[in-house]
Amino acid sequence: MGLVNLRTVLVKAREQGYAVGAFNFVNMEMLQGILDAAVEAHAPVIIQTTEGAIEYAGIGYLAALARTAAENAGIDVVLHLDHGKHLETVMHAIRHGYTSVMMDASDRPFEENLSITKQVVHIAHMVNVSVEAELGRLKGIEDTLRVGDAQASLVDPAQAQAFVRETGVDAFAPAIGTSHGAFKFKGIPRLDMERLERVALLTGIPLVLHGASSVPADVVSKANAYGAAIKGTAGVPDDIMKQAIKKGICKVNTDTDLRLSFTAGIREELTKHPEAFDLRNILGPARQAVKAMVLNRIEVFGSAGKSSAS
Repeated sequence: MGLVNLRTVLVKAREQGYAVGAFNFVNMEMLQGILDAAVEAHAPVIIQTTEGAIEYAGIGYLAALARTAAENAGIDVVLHLDHGKHLETVMHAIRHGYTSVMMDASDRPFEENLSITKQVVHIAHMVNVSVEAELGRLKGIEDTLRVGDAQASLVDPAQAQAFVRETGVDAFAPAIGTSHGAFKFKGIPRLDMERLERVALLTGIPLVLHGASSVPADVVSKANAYGAAIKGTAGVPDDIMKQAIKKGICKVNTDTDLRLSFTAGIREELTKHPEAFDLRNILGPARQAVKAMVLNRIEVFGSAGKSSAS
């Protein structure tokens, strides 16, 4: 089957109390690892690219890879634009067959964010494309942009209610205390669950958790054992993730976990086989590492066996 939009997978997830994994990719091997895992688990999956990935690989290549993967997968697959900062990029994604887009104007004043998001929703819904938006800002590296502590802010539940009502978005990402990258927390990991619960109640639509990678210690240790220098990492623990899903999170974004797994796989292969120069032998283990990570995340999200496609 072909690609589906976000509503197709998230409405069911909200009703049944699980989350759908949204996994970022920048090349064929990452995409194959993601899809191989989702197919094996018969889980719905959201494959997504940022503006940075589009600049790196080209939107035509990425969209063509996604369409080919979805046609042969036999599961529900959504192609989503993650953190679309520019209206031009969002429209470009829709024209290239993306079935879902995020209009991220969270760095702009509330009224401006609302106005541009409402415009995107109007256009996207005419061609059956779903729209995600965000209020509040997460600190850390967002694609290629650094957001500092002073710029980060948590979502206001009352504003979230007004925003969702006025824009008609299909999914909403509230800032509740996560951050982008591999260094999410200082001290004990915490998310504002009361704020999340309030937003879920007031908006009544599927919610999205950004900055949600788990950053497993064993993967970081493996990368470091083969030459990396990654220190002081902290991700979202599985128990906190499961609690967030129970309180309304239906889409969980995962990028850092895949980057770490891919990198660790390449480093291990090149260290163990310094004579290697066949890219298939170098990238193949990295692809398998991505698959293993995605299978782990699907288990945590509770989405295994939930694809409605046959």
